[in-house]
Amino acid sequence: MNDVDLKQMVEYEDAKKSLLVTYLLWAFLAGFGGHRFYLGKTGTAVGQLICTLSIVGLVATFVWIIVDAFLIPGMVRELNRDIRERIIG
Repeated sequence: MNDVDLKQMVEYEDAKKSLLVTYLLWAFLAGFGGHRFYLGKTGTAVGQLICTLSIVGLVATFVWIIVDAFLIPGMVRELNRDIRERIIG
């Protein structure tokens, strides 16, 4: 492995997102979109935050949060793949 490959691998390791951190944010800040902000999904994170702030949206947010529990591994995998492609090529 040459220096360029090593540098790219280190950069990727620093940039990639953690599944554990994502689930911790989901567990404690899901209603505020914390896990989605962490994964760079700002638009849907703001959507969750707005839904949480309205009485009617609480039910929708609850369902959305439960669905996210199953979507998180794929979201992290996809984001990490995109980061790897951007850095390593």
